[in-house]
Amino acid sequence: MENPYSEYKHKFSVARFWKKLVRVSKRLGVKAVYSCLLLFYAYKRKETPSWAKNIVLGTLGYFLSPIDLVPDLTPIIGYTDDIGVLSFGVITIAAYIDEEVRKKARKSVSKWFKNYDASELEEIDQQLK
Repeated sequence: MENPYSEYKHKFSVARFWKKLVRVSKRLGVKAVYSCLLLFYAYKRKETPSWAKNIVLGTLGYFLSPIDLVPDLTPIIGYTDDIGVLSFGVITIAAYIDEEVRKKARKSVSKWFKNYDASELEEIDQQLK
């Protein structure tokens, strides 16, 4: 599978991922944060094949990149392209996002969003089926 975001793989690091996610989680919103976490935890699975891990690295590398199509400094609109890229990544590797990955992602989401609507996460989970 061709990875349209492969040029961003080098931008990914675990430390940078967590730092940015914590910093922008409220602005990104629960769905985008959940998508990031699904990708991250799927990447960590030893069963996830290298081609899928490369998709995750490119997708999350794009998310971490300070230079993208729409500057992240613009509230809401600035993350539109990131959300689209995250959606691409999640759908592309959906077969490797199992129940354990979803549980870990939901647990992390609940640390940042105390009173979120679980149906928002269910919308994403439905796309994975």
